[in-house]
Amino acid sequence: MTEAHAHGAQELCEAGLDLYTRALSEGRVRAELAAEAPCLLDLGLLQPDIEDLRWLRPVAPTLALHRLLRGLEDRVADARRREEWLTETFEGLMAANSRRTTVADTPLINVLSGFDRINEAIEAAMVNASGELLAIQPNRGTQDTGARLAVSLRRDQALLDRGGRIRTLYQHTVRHSPAVIARYEELRGDAEARTLDEITDRLIVVDGRVAFIPANADRTLALEIRHPALIAFFTTTFDRLWRLAAPMHPKAPQQPALNGITPRQRAIAALLIEGHTDAVIADRLGLNVRTAREHIAKLAATLGSESRAQLGYLIGRSGILDQGS
Repeated sequence: MTEAHAHGAQELCEAGLDLYTRALSEGRVRAELAAEAPCLLDLGLLQPDIEDLRWLRPVAPTLALHRLLRGLEDRVADARRREEWLTETFEGLMAANSRRTTVADTPLINVLSGFDRINEAIEAAMVNASGELLAIQPNRGTQDTGARLAVSLRRDQALLDRGGRIRTLYQHTVRHSPAVIARYEELRGDAEARTLDEITDRLIVVDGRVAFIPANADRTLALEIRHPALIAFFTTTFDRLWRLAAPMHPKAPQQPALNGITPRQRAIAALLIEGHTDAVIADRLGLNVRTAREHIAKLAATLGSESRAQLGYLIGRSGILDQGS
């Protein structure tokens, strides 16, 4: 039933009943009288006289009702066929979207909050890894080093057991760390470690497909990154640092002193030339401030410096930075 028909049925007023009754009794009514009750035409109760279109003839109510119901049934059937077609069509689309969601809708960068959540995400990334794990582990104090190494030891060994490889970059300050040394004594498989004076902040890259980096200073937030361009950048950066680093495990050659200046002191000398404070030097090299100052004092004694300003001049004049390059 159309909206006009529904409206007509509701508005079949007394005038319409009177006009229809008159048409039944007289056999026909003038066409212009339909303006008084248009619902009669809408409901099919009056129809033009084919012999004279100036007149309208009445239609039996049962016949008019049958025609209306048949039209309604046809529309219902059409709606059901359209419903079936839409269901079949969208089932295929939803299946395709479901497959796409599992891959394409995975966030390329995800924020992880809290140490537990960060460790869970790293664990999940490594559970099926069988390729290579790249890691940069700066020394930001030793209060949590042992605990962190213990947590990572099990999952790292599982990767090695699956035939994977691990390469880790540390600062020189951990070369004699009991916790780090013990870790590599326990690991069985293709695990290598190298050190530099300065490295970037923490980085973990798993199988060249997902990376983790800190998102704040205290590492309570981290970014889980799956963007291919960023993963490629991290991997390239790691490889360049790796080539510059000194082997620590499995082979750790003794680093020679040049003219009585150790590699550590040369690194400190380079930062002194740049004008950094003792605190900044200590942080950059993973030392505490007291140890950094002891190295600076030894460097000054070796070069014969009597003041901080003179030390900078003597470093530049001595050529020790050129020797260490």
